[in-house]
Amino acid sequence: MKEIAKTYNPKEFEDRIYAFWMEKGYFTPKIDPEKQPFTIVIPPPNITGQLHMGHALDNTLQDILIRWKRMQGYAALWIPGSDHASIATEIKVLDTIREETGLTKKEIGREEFLKRAWAWKDKYENRILSQLKKLGSSCDWTRTRFTMDEVCSRAVREVFVSLYEKGLIYRGDRIINWCPDCNTALSDAEVEHKEQKGHLWYIKYPIKGEDGYVVIATTRPETMLGDVAVAVNPDDERYKDVVGKTLILPLVGREIPVIADSYVDPSFGTGAVKVTPAHDPNDFEMGLRHNLPFINIMNENAIINENGGKYKGLDRYEARERIVEDLKNLGLLLKVEDHVHNVGHCYRCDTVVEPLLSKQWFVKMEPLAKPALEVVKEGKIKFVPERFEKIYTNWLENIKDWCISRQLWWGHRIPAWYCDDCGHITVSRKDPQKCEACGSPHIHQDEDVLDTWFSSALWPFSTMGWPEGTEDLQYFYPTDVLVTGYDIIFFWVARMIFMSLEFMKEVPFKHVLIHGLVRDAQGRKMSKSLGNGIDPLEVIEEYGADTLRFTLVIGNAPGNDMRFSQDKVELSRNFANKLWNASRYVLLNLTDNDTNLYTDGLTIADKWILTRYNNIVKEVTENLEKFELGIAATKLYDFVWSEFCDWYIELSKPVLYSDNLEAKKVTKSVLRYVLDNTLRLLHPFMPFITEEIWQNLPHEGESIMIAEWPKYKEELDFTEEAKNAEIIMEAIRTIRNLRAEANVSPSKKAKVIVAVENENYVKVFEVGTNYIMKLAGASEVVIETDKSKIPHKALSGAIEGGLVVLPLEDLIDLEEEIKRLNEERQKVISEIERAQGLLNNENFVKKAPEKVVNAEREKLEKYTTMLKNIEERLKLLKS
Repeated sequence: MKEIAKTYNPKEFEDRIYAFWMEKGYFTPKIDPEKQPFTIVIPPPNITGQLHMGHALDNTLQDILIRWKRMQGYAALWIPGSDHASIATEIKVLDTIREETGLTKKEIGREEFLKRAWAWKDKYENRILSQLKKLGSSCDWTRTRFTMDEVCSRAVREVFVSLYEKGLIYRGDRIINWCPDCNTALSDAEVEHKEQKGHLWYIKYPIKGEDGYVVIATTRPETMLGDVAVAVNPDDERYKDVVGKTLILPLVGREIPVIADSYVDPSFGTGAVKVTPAHDPNDFEMGLRHNLPFINIMNENAIINENGGKYKGLDRYEARERIVEDLKNLGLLLKVEDHVHNVGHCYRCDTVVEPLLSKQWFVKMEPLAKPALEVVKEGKIKFVPERFEKIYTNWLENIKDWCISRQLWWGHRIPAWYCDDCGHITVSRKDPQKCEACGSPHIHQDEDVLDTWFSSALWPFSTMGWPEGTEDLQYFYPTDVLVTGYDIIFFWVARMIFMSLEFMKEVPFKHVLIHGLVRDAQGRKMSKSLGNGIDPLEVIEEYGADTLRFTLVIGNAPGNDMRFSQDKVELSRNFANKLWNASRYVLLNLTDNDTNLYTDGLTIADKWILTRYNNIVKEVTENLEKFELGIAATKLYDFVWSEFCDWYIELSKPVLYSDNLEAKKVTKSVLRYVLDNTLRLLHPFMPFITEEIWQNLPHEGESIMIAEWPKYKEELDFTEEAKNAEIIMEAIRTIRNLRAEANVSPSKKAKVIVAVENENYVKVFEVGTNYIMKLAGASEVVIETDKSKIPHKALSGAIEGGLVVLPLEDLIDLEEEIKRLNEERQKVISEIERAQGLLNNENFVKKAPEKVVNAEREKLEKYTTMLKNIEERLKLLKS
């Protein structure tokens, strides 16, 4: 028989095995009408760096599902790819250009910038994809996609033009979120709101022609330069007399009206608010309702422009300081209060976002959001765990139109051309040569690109060749499950759903499996600033991919954050070692290539392990069907470690070391069968080690990854015998504990009496006698139904059906043991007296640190218990 290496060393086989899988083409499913498809599309990693622990978790979960379904006989397709990540990548590329050439974006020019961006993409995409392979990801690399490749780009343009033709994409002036650092618009989903300490400034606005004034409260005094009105609630009795009057805008001198609008909250500040339509989304709506002018006082870099008068050229925060100082000097600053409020930050660079009036491209969301809400409410798409539906529905129910234009160069350029002569906008599937309205050749394309999430929203169908009606699209769409983190439910999940419903008229997937973040051992988020990040590739290098994968999944519940610790890594590595050593034992005992399971002449131990294995097949399969991957992994860990290795292998030894050739043949077949099929159950979780061992076992087929997934078999359910085997094992455990309690050397054999309650248990222990002798160090096993015959000086332990009894004369030298216990008793009494002396000393209790005093109390309690146990044992020995 083949023999695996003595020690488990994943470096010796992981790369070799992955190359074997690739060579055989196992990852590439064929379109087969006889098979049911099962499809997953990868959440495409950004081409901005390398694999981190979040990627490792996300892709391990996907690979488990895809390998499981492949073994179940599905045409299992996992489509890999990467995302161009426009803002993040552009920042990285510009940083590199600045470091290498000292040039700015404007100086290097669009053409040269894009050339460098594509070079960046090639480098980092290859790095990410190679790292996914190191993890063991069984993606179909022949179908790899990139969000800006030719296929996906064609889909992006088709969707843009189609939505434009339906009136669902429009260009208009709106208040958008603007990042002054990234110099681009952001969608609402790209803004992270954080609580921030600030102030409320109370400012007097003089009433024209009167001595009075209206006091407004604001968190942003710098935007008052763009005020066009002051608003109050129409039901606010305090301001009935001032509505319709004119105020003089401080510092600027502009005349502005007092208007009434029900949006105003009378309880905030003074109940009167400044209206700045060009710099606040709510003020923008008020401006439209009241036909107010829009005055933009800020450039795209958050510097005050010419509309800011003498404050022109100042940064927004410098302007704030100068304006507050000037108001104070003029006696127009009534007071300043501390105020905590939510402030929007750019999700990429953390700069405070500026609400800015800007001409941008938008997607009309209301018509798209409604069907996306319905499919989840109707259960056509299910979130796992279900609680994450709330995040999804809440976002879609309160959604605003989606700003999709970005002032960047890296990304899908907006397919809109402006006529220099007549101003007409041509939106086209193909690059036009002339204006469609006036025929002028003087046209230029929009400089902006689309939001990254626009192309990502098409991922489930663009990856399969849409808008072409490809065979892949017809066979593999819709996909089955999306695996992703809870942090991009509205960024990505919702958008894929409404885009798929609009263009495919079908849901993109049936289940959304949500996982949490990978945190450090203390529960902190991994970050560069904390220096607590762990590189998954370093873990793979030291421990192997299987250890990393198992560490990430075991005990991991859907939707919950997980803690990654060295202890968990060691636990997983030890598990791999245990599996490896157990497999060596099985292989060393197999003498031929027989793959049959022989069920005539099964021992009680054989029947027990087959029953337990059979139940694990059912339970693990059910867990996977419910996406309880962490529970499935834990059950496999317990079965392999505790039941197969610690018990069955030991229970098999009396047979394998006997001269009964027929019994040996049966037990060998059980060992091989259970190991083979357990490896299959483990394969999705630990693909490399299971393949390496399986290839050395007698087997049928080329690879474990295309071997059949185990099924529950009624004929392997030996419930009664399995229960009896558990009773025998309980007896062995109890005997071992009693021997340890009596400090009996493992090499010393001793008589064991099993006192049983009735004849049914006599039969059980008659069958178990050989196991008890071999595994519990028994010189003989006596089954006794007459309790009066049980010796008085004995240790005993209760088990189902009676007692196990160990006569003390067979275990120890009574006189020596009494002598030893008396010596131990004196030592314990001395410790008790010492601790009592300290605790009875008032000075010690008052002056010693609380920690020291508590430690002495714990010692006293411990030694008192020890004394009690010693005296009970002495009483037993002397009786």
